[in-house]
Amino acid sequence: MQQEGQAILVAVFTLVFLCTILIVLFIVFQKHKNKLLLKQNEAEKQFDREIAKTQIEIREETFRNISWELHDNIGQLLTPAKIQLQNSSDNQEVIITLDKGLKELRTLSKAINPEALKNITLATAIKQEIERLNRLQYLQASLHIEGEERSIDHEVEVVFFRMIQEFFSNTIKHAKATHLKVTIIFNGEQLNVFAEDNGTGFNKNRPENKGIGLTNIKKRAQLVNAKVSINSTINEGTQLHISYTLKSRT
Repeated sequence: MQQEGQAILVAVFTLVFLCTILIVLFIVFQKHKNKLLLKQNEAEKQFDREIAKTQIEIREETFRNISWELHDNIGQLLTPAKIQLQNSSDNQEVIITLDKGLKELRTLSKAINPEALKNITLATAIKQEIERLNRLQYLQASLHIEGEERSIDHEVEVVFFRMIQEFFSNTIKHAKATHLKVTIIFNGEQLNVFAEDNGTGFNKNRPENKGIGLTNIKKRAQLVNAKVSINSTINEGTQLHISYTLKSRT
């Protein structure tokens, strides 16, 4: 009888012990789960903030570009039209000049639209930037697309476009380049974007060159899990390479 009582006591103790262990494990699991959820939520918020910041920077850069175009391109078109009106009895040349100016204004009106990038692909957005550079005669720019174009998440397109836009800006402001070439390659699940100029180049290991948009480009690549490399040789130019794995087709 005494042995049975001891056995029951041991069984109860064991059961209580196991229940306690399970409760502790459950509490630890819940805490760990909540911690992971908070971390994931914060990461998603940070991603949204970075995307919003990138979109704002794209618009700011677009407004700067439009300012240059209004001054350097459309102004040069409309000023001769005014002189032609004053000095010529033949209005045909004036009509042609004004027609060019109107076409430029329509192009600008599309570029200034904040929804513009939502309605076009990355390749089209880059093509428009290339056409703008050629229009302004800053340098000779070209775009080559290889493979079957694939759809890309809009957030990724925004980040990639800003990276390319930043490279263009550095080329114009610092590189003194005469040629700029962009190549977009769709190869199955892999997307590769190459941009290169024939400018003065720079030593990226020197402290004074760390801020030429390189840090921002690399941070943005990390934001969307892309790989990026930037190579530059003095007097030979600079090359940007972006590599990204596309989502599998369903």
